Amino acid sequence: MADYKSELVGTHPSIDALRKLIDRVANSPARTVLIYGETGTGKGLVARMIHQASSRAAREFVDINCAAIPASLLESELFGHERGAFTGAVERKLGLIEAANKGSVFLDEIRELDPPLQTKLLSLLDTQQFRRVGAVKPTTVDVRFIAATNKVLLSEVNAGKFREDLYYRLQVVALNLPALHERGDDVLTLARYFIKKYNAMYKRDITGMAPETEDIFMRYRWPGNVRELENLLERIFILEEDDVILPRHLPARILRSVAAGGAPVGPEGAAPAPEGSFREATEAFQRMIVAQALEAAEGNLQTAATRLGLSRHALRHQMIKLGLT
Repeated sequence: MADYKSELVGTHPSIDALRKLIDRVANSPARTVLIYGETGTGKGLVARMIHQASSRAAREFVDINCAAIPASLLESELFGHERGAFTGAVERKLGLIEAANKGSVFLDEIRELDPPLQTKLLSLLDTQQFRRVGAVKPTTVDVRFIAATNKVLLSEVNAGKFREDLYYRLQVVALNLPALHERGDDVLTLARYFIKKYNAMYKRDITGMAPETEDIFMRYRWPGNVRELENLLERIFILEEDDVILPRHLPARILRSVAAGGAPVGPEGAAPAPEGSFREATEAFQRMIVAQALEAAEGNLQTAATRLGLSRHALRHQMIKLGLT
């Protein structure tokens, strides 16, 4: 069995508190757990940790993305159906919930459940019973439901998109996952963890990040959170040949975002910098990166150029352009 606990990397107080809460919830008799967190914060990982730390660990953990299965098929997937229940039902089918009896069911993106399924789920949570599609007699199950959402469910309730009674039924125990930009130095801790992971996977020997890259990582807000960080580093392992991760390996959108003050800009949906300020912010950021490299290299142009992934000639050109001597 995979040890998911080792994948919750970080030393920030919020992560230490989360580990303790996971253990406490896992060992409780609670049948419903709700996980809040932005996209990419690790809601699926936390759900698996809760299952693995519980007395249900030897039984099934069933992962269901409510947004990935069409509503017309989801009821049959969740609850199963009897032979002849509808056209094409040529044999009886066991549903995912019944397959997880004595185990755990993870309902990711639970806000995407349509109203009829919300009603059926509420009944199941209250009675531990459900009927397969086309069945007459109910089936009894013992399942812990772990639901996750990247939206505030109460807002969905107020908007009429989610049942209020189901919301309160799920809200018994709630865990809130912090965004990556709120976790301080965990950004660099996670980056080192992923570098070690992909060194082994891709048989590389990347030693780490240049100080300028670390500075960018700490300034960037990571709207895609841990998932964005991991995907970025894997992309660098695949496409780049250097043994150190340099600023030039990073996408332009990240450099633009940091130059504009750390807020995501462009097609990701955040507001752009005020008109006229973007060029100045970009040049100020470039000047800072070059100056840091020169200081670290004690003024040696070739050493500084190597740190930045530039030729000596290109560095001199940038220095003249940025007004550095």
